[in-house]
Amino acid sequence: MPSAPTHTAEEARLLGAMPVDPMDDIELRSVQLQFPHSRGSIAESCDLRRVPTDKGDILVAIQGDVTKPAVLTYHDLGLNYLSSFAGFFNYPTMRGLLENFCVYHVTAPGQEEGAPTLPEDYVYPTMDELAAQLLFVLSHFGLKSVIGFGVGAGGNILARFAIANPEKVGALCLINCVSTAAGWIEWGYQTFNARFLRTKGMTQGVVDYLMWHHFGRNLEERNHDLVQMYKNHFERSINPTNLGMWIHAYIHRTDLNIARTPSGSPQNSTTLKMPVINITGALSPHVDDTVTLNGRLDPTNSSWMKIQDCAMVLEEQPGKLAEAFRLFLQGEGYAVGALQKLARAATIESLTP
Repeated sequence: MPSAPTHTAEEARLLGAMPVDPMDDIELRSVQLQFPHSRGSIAESCDLRRVPTDKGDILVAIQGDVTKPAVLTYHDLGLNYLSSFAGFFNYPTMRGLLENFCVYHVTAPGQEEGAPTLPEDYVYPTMDELAAQLLFVLSHFGLKSVIGFGVGAGGNILARFAIANPEKVGALCLINCVSTAAGWIEWGYQTFNARFLRTKGMTQGVVDYLMWHHFGRNLEERNHDLVQMYKNHFERSINPTNLGMWIHAYIHRTDLNIARTPSGSPQNSTTLKMPVINITGALSPHVDDTVTLNGRLDPTNSSWMKIQDCAMVLEEQPGKLAEAFRLFLQGEGYAVGALQKLARAATIESLTP
């Protein structure tokens, strides 16, 4: 087995080979002062439930009136329902969503705040098994269909669920979603991350990778308070052993095996059959992944959107994302009157520290 110094050299080599962000030359066109949105209200307003599944219990936070249509969220690596969605769903436009929908925030096993370390003999679910757990969530709450809202790894899980259960997903909003298996660079670097998390805890190298995964490059040019908040979260609020298990499952993900069906060809290709909005941030390291996903979706029921001046779209451009989500839902026939009324209020708040 290689010695620790060899690991360090290999880690540095892989970091140097990390995919180069092609957006270096983008001019920031609308730089404005931004403040991380308060997380308190969503935590206080959620009803926390433990849902039993065939792979253990998972935490689901319910926000809104359970008699309304359901939106089901799933977070990205290193996050949970609170750190991923609290700021966004506290944005004025998204607060209006709760007048028309009920949001079910799903947290991956062992990723919640203050989670105890999973048992040594616990076998972490694969990505397909994490997707299958959502059947237990829908059954537990009596939901016949949901609108999926997933970010990163969570988007990949929701896409798998939608492929296997198309009748249970009315629409999908996927942000920075990857549809392919892990490449060798990602696999190699994340293998080190998973190993360090389980043996050494949250190392600086893992924190740096998580920051790159969520924010891309040039952190010094981003909102300092926001960047510092997430650095503190990664360093202090995550159970490193549990995160290492999830990362291990994520890098061993399979390809979604979806393909766009060319016009006039037999309809035997598998793709997402429900309406999909596929979103990325212009500064995200996952732009190319979303382009690949876009090329595998049916153009008649999907759209691709790149939002400028951000990588972590929910935090850096909540107003633009909320408006895109509102228009998407409205286009699919969902009642979003309250969202429309609050759109102007959101614009005013974004201009006022």
